[in-house]
Amino acid sequence: MNILQEFDTIAAISTPLGTGGVGVIRISGEKSFEIASKITNKTDFPAGKICHAWIVDKEKKIDDVIILPFKSPNSYTGEDVIEIQCHGGVNVVKNILEIVLKNGARIAQKGEFTKRAFLNKKMDLSQAEAVDDLIHAKTSDFAIQSVKNLSGVLAEKIREIRSQIFEVTSRIVAGIDFPEDVAEPEYSYLIENFEKQLSQINKILSYAKTSDVLRQGIKVAIVGRPNVGKSSLFNALLNLNRAIVTNIAGTTRDVIKENLDLGVAVTLIDTAGIRDGENIDKVEEIGIEYSKQSVLEADLILFMYDASAGFTEDDSAIYEIIKNKPHVIIANKVDLTPSLTPRQKEELQLSTYSKQGMEELKNFIKDKVCDFSPEDTEFITNERQQGCLIRCRESLERALEAAKRQELQDMIFIDLKSALLSLDELTGEVVTDEILDNIFNHFCIGK
Repeated sequence: MNILQEFDTIAAISTPLGTGGVGVIRISGEKSFEIASKITNKTDFPAGKICHAWIVDKEKKIDDVIILPFKSPNSYTGEDVIEIQCHGGVNVVKNILEIVLKNGARIAQKGEFTKRAFLNKKMDLSQAEAVDDLIHAKTSDFAIQSVKNLSGVLAEKIREIRSQIFEVTSRIVAGIDFPEDVAEPEYSYLIENFEKQLSQINKILSYAKTSDVLRQGIKVAIVGRPNVGKSSLFNALLNLNRAIVTNIAGTTRDVIKENLDLGVAVTLIDTAGIRDGENIDKVEEIGIEYSKQSVLEADLILFMYDASAGFTEDDSAIYEIIKNKPHVIIANKVDLTPSLTPRQKEELQLSTYSKQGMEELKNFIKDKVCDFSPEDTEFITNERQQGCLIRCRESLERALEAAKRQELQDMIFIDLKSALLSLDELTGEVVTDEILDNIFNHFCIGK
């Protein structure tokens, strides 16, 4: 949708479809209150007051609902908004939405409510992106970090940096345009200011890796030959019986994935046992190939062998495949071999049967991949925001080098203008339809 297009009234279901206590239909736009009057047995909806009403279609009662009216600009989108809280049955919610659409609204596009909140200056672009992060947060830690951006932590810091750069730019422009009245700023002043702002930008970018891990999570693959206890470990880490466990070689014939919350989102992957032999059928052969592909894609390999059988030639052959990836060697079934000597310093010993060593393994996974503390992460950024900050940094670095060489301040001004544009793109002060569409197309309909 073109950002200059006149806003019409939109509507969508804002709660997940399914059987539940409450379903919510949101309406936003200048016809919101008019539509509410048409589809209910009430005509007056005082802003800020919760109203009880019946949804009525052709004099037939559809549902007993609660209406939450919000008048512009005191609403999520900055427009007139009506929220209908109805009973949460799938058909009830769908029926009410159809009635709303018949009476003057159109179905909202993905993220269109938040997009309107941004365009109506209710939030900047970094806060709008935080809404999506909060909805899709895979862990409680990332949800807490997303709230920081929603509350404006990143936006406030960017405004602070921009203000300082703008102040320097203004002084340079004044010196260039009015040389007889205003002196150009001293180069020492420029150098000090640029270095300070570069330090602030580098501080934000220092959390980029942490941001990516918290947002995207990590992939952890359990790898080994058949019957060493991979599926048992998979089930034990998840604390549920997700994978089939038997003493028959080749039971796991496909890759099984589940999510695990260890402070960061872990995609735990149970793989088919890797082996060679004549008794491997086509299905197991495909599963083994999937296992090898999982090794390539994983951020961490849990390489498991059977401690009661010792480290075999087959184990050694598989270890050659994974040794160059981040990994940990796990000796399983140590309850059967209590006097086992670790083969390597970082080898972990555990028993999926007795649960010995399981907590140590969970802590190891977290420490191995996450060399940070989520609660100490000051700024969360996404790839787009990081790109804007990197471009700003590059412009400031050019300006700094020019200031050190005491080049004409006309040339320094060009780099400062580029730096400001990069920050404006981050917050959405300078934005294109393409950027907005790319951001809000990741949202769900109804938000």
